[in-house]
Amino acid sequence: MYRCCLKKKLLLVCGIVISLAFFNNTATFARAQSNSKLSPAPISSKSTFKSFWGNIDTHWGGRLKTAGVSSRVTDDTIFAPVGTGTYYDGSANLRLINETFFTDFLYFEADYELLWVGGDSIRKQKQLESLLPALKRRTFLPGTPLNDDRRFLDLTDTIKEEDSWFLLQRLDRLFVDINGQWGAVRIGRQAVTWGGGFVFNPMDLFNPFAPTAIDRDYKIGDDMVNVQLQIPNIGNFQGLYVARRNPENHEIQSNQNSAAGKLHFSAGNTEFDLMGARHYKDEVAGIGSTGYLGNTAWRLDGTWTFRHDGDNYLSIVANMDYSWVWFGKNIYGFIEYYFNGLGENDYGKALTDPAIFERLARGELFVLGRNYLSGHLEIELHPLLKVSLTAINNLKDPSGVLQPYATWDITQNLQLTGGLNFYWGDRGSEYGGFTLPGTDIRSKTPDSAYLWLIYYF
Repeated sequence: MYRCCLKKKLLLVCGIVISLAFFNNTATFARAQSNSKLSPAPISSKSTFKSFWGNIDTHWGGRLKTAGVSSRVTDDTIFAPVGTGTYYDGSANLRLINETFFTDFLYFEADYELLWVGGDSIRKQKQLESLLPALKRRTFLPGTPLNDDRRFLDLTDTIKEEDSWFLLQRLDRLFVDINGQWGAVRIGRQAVTWGGGFVFNPMDLFNPFAPTAIDRDYKIGDDMVNVQLQIPNIGNFQGLYVARRNPENHEIQSNQNSAAGKLHFSAGNTEFDLMGARHYKDEVAGIGSTGYLGNTAWRLDGTWTFRHDGDNYLSIVANMDYSWVWFGKNIYGFIEYYFNGLGENDYGKALTDPAIFERLARGELFVLGRNYLSGHLEIELHPLLKVSLTAINNLKDPSGVLQPYATWDITQNLQLTGGLNFYWGDRGSEYGGFTLPGTDIRSKTPDSAYLWLIYYF
C-alpha cells in the first residue's frame, strides 16, 4: 500500500512537471546524453528561467522517439501455434528532462517517460499465453512493459493495456546531487556505468546495455546511493549501494542488494580501475586498464566472481579502437574479444543452469557461450550521414549477429536511423537457433528491420 501511494504521488508530480514544461516555451534544443557521470552538465536548454525564489535555475529538455520494426518469425519457433510470418510493431517514447540547480553544490534531476508500444509481437505473445499459461510475458520478446519489481521504488505505472498494445509512464531518473571539492554524493534513481567494454562489459554490473543495443542515449536507472571521493595524489574512489526487492515477495532483502567500490588511478600513460563488490549473493573482484599504443586506444577488463554456491568464474573483455581518414572520409572502428567464464557449449543445458538463468532474468548476461569476437566500423559519408556495421560472433559455433545501419542528422535536432538485425548460423548454434530442452521448439531471435525518428528538444 505504501509503495502504491508513493508511486501515485510521484507520478502526480510528474504530471505537474509536464504541464510546466509544456508552457515553458523558452526551452531550446540540446542533444540528450546518457547520464553516467556524477558531474551534472546542462543538456536541455540554452536559456533558463528564474523563479521568484531567486537564484534557482531550471532547465528543460528531452526527446521524442518514434520507431517501427518488422520481424520475420519462422514456423519452427515457439510462436508456431499462434501463427508466424512477418510481425509489424511500433512504439513512441517521450522523455522529459527537468534539471534544477538550487545552489552551486545542490542539484536535482527528474526524467519522466511516457511509452507506447503496440503491434503483432504483443498480440501473439498474449495468444501464446492463453495456450500456455505457464509462460511469462517477458521471457521471449523484448519490448514488453518495463516494471520496477526489483527496484526499491515502484515508479512505473501501466496506464492502459489492450490485446495488442500498452501505454505506461515511469520515472527513469529521480535524484539529488550534492557536489563539493571533496567529491559528490548522489541519492536516488540514476544510471552508472563501469568498465571499458563496447559490446560486452563484465565490470558493468548495474543494468548494462544489451550487446545488440543500437540506441544507447539512455541507460535504465536504478535506485542507489552513489558517492565519489577525490583522493589527492592518487585518483578517485566511487562507492555504490543499490537497494532492491525480491520480485517474489516484494520485500527488501540483503541478498538482493549490491554494495560496490571502485578505485581509479593512473600510472604513467595508463589508467587503472580496481573494483570490489557484493552483488546479490555473490562477491565480485575486478581490475581494468586503459592505455594507448600509438594512436590506438586499448582497454582490458577482467572480473572474478565468487559464487555463493562455491563455484567461481572469470570474465574478460579486451578491445582496441582507432579512427582514421581514407579517401577523404572519416572512419572509426573497434575490435573486441569477450570471454564468458559462466558460458556453456551446450546451450540447452545452459538454460537449465540456475546461475545462468537468473543472470539472464536480471539483465546482466546476454549470451550462453564462452568466446566472442565483435567488431564495429563507422564511415562518415557526409557530416550529416554515417553508415555503420556491428558484428557479434560466437567463435565456437560459429554463429553471430550482423547489424548494418545508417544515421542521418536531418536537422540540428532531428535524427533518422534505419537498419537491420540479421542472425546467422547453422541449426543448433547459439544465434542460428537451438532446440529448447525437452521440446521440439527452436530458440532463435527473428531477423528484423527497423526505422526510428528522434526529435531532441
